[in-house]
Amino acid sequence: MNDGASRVLETLRSARDSDREGRCSGEALSEALGVSRAAVWKQVESLRQRGYEIEGAPGGGYRLTALPDRLYPEELTAGCTRRWVAREIHYFEEIDSTNRLAFQLARDGAPAGSAVVAEKQTAGRGRLGRSFFSPAHQNLYTSIILRPEITIAEAPTLILAAAIAVAETLGEPERVEIKWPNDVLIDGLKTSGILMEMSAEATQVGFAILGIGVNLNVERDELPEDFRSRATSLRSAGGERVDRVGFARRLFGILEDVLDRHTASGFAAIRPRFDPWFRMPGRAIEVHGMHGDILRGIARGIASDGALELDLPDGSTSRVIAGDVTLSKRNEEATP
Repeated sequence: MNDGASRVLETLRSARDSDREGRCSGEALSEALGVSRAAVWKQVESLRQRGYEIEGAPGGGYRLTALPDRLYPEELTAGCTRRWVAREIHYFEEIDSTNRLAFQLARDGAPAGSAVVAEKQTAGRGRLGRSFFSPAHQNLYTSIILRPEITIAEAPTLILAAAIAVAETLGEPERVEIKWPNDVLIDGLKTSGILMEMSAEATQVGFAILGIGVNLNVERDELPEDFRSRATSLRSAGGERVDRVGFARRLFGILEDVLDRHTASGFAAIRPRFDPWFRMPGRAIEVHGMHGDILRGIARGIASDGALELDLPDGSTSRVIAGDVTLSKRNEEATP
């Protein structure tokens, strides 16, 4: 959005928020912005083309009546009190992968907190190189640049921090849970996936990219058939369409708070916010490794570095750093 349109939008938004009528005359806009009334009209038209509904009539002024269902930077930062997460937003109607671009931007020196947001991904990626279904104008796809001063061994806890933020944004503790290592579930079905990629120097993290995808408004029957039995969306689970802008703004705010606490005191500082959402302990699980190996046991918990601790049938305990997890049903008896 150009600067002129941005200033017109800000003025109309302020008028709407401060006055029941919310009208602003073309003359007042012209004087306030120091441009001609013809220039004001031109900027209003450009806003309408972006999906903003603006009433206008001779002598009646302009009034902002509805916002577009788009994750525009000006909407995600309107009235923003965040200090660093998603203060700088790179927005795309369509992109191959938000993580790919965020990685490139980080390598080129983009500051911590810079976010890439897209309405659609043509090559969205999940863990282990899997594709991530990313239809247009339905969900949230974002990647955020982090520059944490932590070791490579501590980096997996950043994924858990992001999972806390997603879970708290979703709310409904009785229905939402975090599934190690990178999923958030509603009623046992995946609604969010988190992908972290990083650049490291020796044992230290140079930068990390947190890619977060959340199924918000896609209908469950629109999901790929092989994914439908394991996934859902917030709309399908709750029966109502989700305000995507409102959701994203809440998520960014909570994520900033969680990451700030993580930076100050590590995973221990945010663990009290993680544990209520983590219900794997005591459940029988299978962990499928990258090379086809399968580990079976009873989930014990999460170590301080983010590893999954697993009680094995022989009585020993194993630490799992990465892998795909299959959970037993909650009412299934868990025996080693």
